[in-house]
Amino acid sequence: MLVIIISVAIIILLIIWFSAVYNKFQSYIIRINEAENFIDNTLRKRYDLLNKSISIIKSHVSKKENVLECIENIKSKKLSNFELDRKLYEGINEFNKYKEDNEELSNSEEFIKIDLGLYESEAEIVAARKYYNDIITEYNKIISKFPNNIVSKIMKYNKKTYYDGKDLDANDSIKGI
Repeated sequence: MLVIIISVAIIILLIIWFSAVYNKFQSYIIRINEAENFIDNTLRKRYDLLNKSISIIKSHVSKKENVLECIENIKSKKLSNFELDRKLYEGINEFNKYKEDNEELSNSEEFIKIDLGLYESEAEIVAARKYYNDIITEYNKIISKFPNNIVSKIMKYNKKTYYDGKDLDANDSIKGI
């Protein structure tokens, strides 16, 4: 009888421990998804600003050329945040080139608002990246440490990549977990 009571107690303790570790993982997954959502929203804001600037730039450029073509091509592609961020930086660099080359454009009130919005979004995306990477660091630590790694193997949780712009193969999204 004592053996049965001890076995049941051990099983209950293991279930409680497993639940606690599982809930810890879920907490990190929720925070990572929130950070990804904030990054998505900031990238969408940057895209919208750059897209809005196309007509303004075209109205101030004398020759008919493709303005911010990399931004216009984004609509037709399904991109990861890493890839979208890189494309938006290309667009921002091109935007800044037009700003430097065209004095009249730099004095346009609408253009100045977009420029200010892009500047503000840069601070937001830097903060979002840092927050995301901090959460990923903690998440990767708990996946690696014993005995949490037992739960991570059972639940098939894997280490996540950092948002550093270098790894464009971010195919291990947490959203599916």
